[in-house]
Amino acid sequence: MVVSVIVPVRNEAASIEATLRKLLTQDYPRDRFEVVVADGFSTDATVSIVRELQGEFANLKLVYNPDRLSSAGRNAAVRHAVGDAVVLVDGHCQVPDAHYLRKVVDALEASQADTLGRPQPLDAPDPTAFQQAVSTARSSRLGHNPDSDIYSTEAKFVAPQSTAVVYRRGVFERVGLFDQSFDACEDVEFNGRVAAAGLTCYFTPAITIEYQPRGSLRGLVKQLARYGSGRARLAAKDRRSLTLPALVPPAWVLWVTVGGLLALVVPYLGWLYAASVSFYAAVILAGSAWLSRGHPARVGVRLPAVLVGIHLGFAWGFLREVAKRLFPRTQSVGFSGGVAN
Repeated sequence: MVVSVIVPVRNEAASIEATLRKLLTQDYPRDRFEVVVADGFSTDATVSIVRELQGEFANLKLVYNPDRLSSAGRNAAVRHAVGDAVVLVDGHCQVPDAHYLRKVVDALEASQADTLGRPQPLDAPDPTAFQQAVSTARSSRLGHNPDSDIYSTEAKFVAPQSTAVVYRRGVFERVGLFDQSFDACEDVEFNGRVAAAGLTCYFTPAITIEYQPRGSLRGLVKQLARYGSGRARLAAKDRRSLTLPALVPPAWVLWVTVGGLLALVVPYLGWLYAASVSFYAAVILAGSAWLSRGHPARVGVRLPAVLVGIHLGFAWGFLREVAKRLFPRTQSVGFSGGVAN
């Protein structure tokens, strides 16, 4: 089986060489796999690093993604890919070992599934206390959508929406490419079409890849805002994709904002508002205490801020996208998006 690994990137100079070397030195036959990097007009040294690696590895391709979005980058790479199977990998993830592609092919052949899903835990080679807090929070029900399987450790057939990252070539022929109107959640939208077409997904921990957690609260909030915006855009396209867990953060932020204003003029509402905010604070503190077990104190003290940042970031992105659709501007405004992280 010929395998194509597609890597959409933009400004990944800090990590791209390590990721590509792990992929290009796999113990899979060199003439049976390729790595296709789709660059979204990086302004750092990403392209020069890839070009230098091309001098060492003939099976490394570089294509350009003028639209800069992750969805467009994935499409550009898929169009140039020649593999029977396509594997999605980001430029800042950690490929576990030199047997990764063999494990992918073995899982496809053993399961006979149309797609494969994998766990995608957050980790870093030398994580800061904040990154450890993010990793801990995101793997919990307080910090991640419980409908997703990406933190599962059980091999099983699953719905492809939140986990599919490896595709047989025929999947693209059946359902098309990624929707380039998305800057986030394009994978969820695409996998929704995979599910609607009746295609199967086998989830296996054998092909786990680790992603690096954000290193600052600002970066985390910005990331979750993109996710929230993507989920709102997906809901506008397909209302069936909207789940209760995805509605809770924006509904809570609306209540905190609007309810707070109403409480100023409706006396009895003030008691309800104060009680609800106190309950939320208690849940965050109790959850943080529970999650911090076994971690250093410097990690535990950061968990409340991380959990609140996750909720507020997602809610802000979701509500912002809803507002854009309810109150569109009279003139279109250009958007320059980045490759999804």
